[in-house]
Amino acid sequence: MQAAETAKSIRKPTNLSLDSALLKEAKILGINVSRAAEAGIAEAVKLHKQKKWLKDNARALASSNAYVEANGLPLARRRSLRRG
Repeated sequence: MQAAETAKSIRKPTNLSLDSALLKEAKILGINVSRAAEAGIAEAVKLHKQKKWLKDNARALASSNAYVEANGLPLARRRSLRRG
């Protein structure tokens, strides 16, 4: 979730079980535990979605890669930039 989306979203009170030593240290350091937890959950959701997308699209990606390996890039001969 991006910062702008987070600010606009409706917040819901939730109970979490957290490591007490970690929670104490976070409070001493002035860390907003709710925001930090939200950021961690947002990152976990993002990673899960990325993995799911890769899994769901694995066949198409493999097919595309196999085509490029066998035939090269479709428009490679029209590229105006040269290497070296």
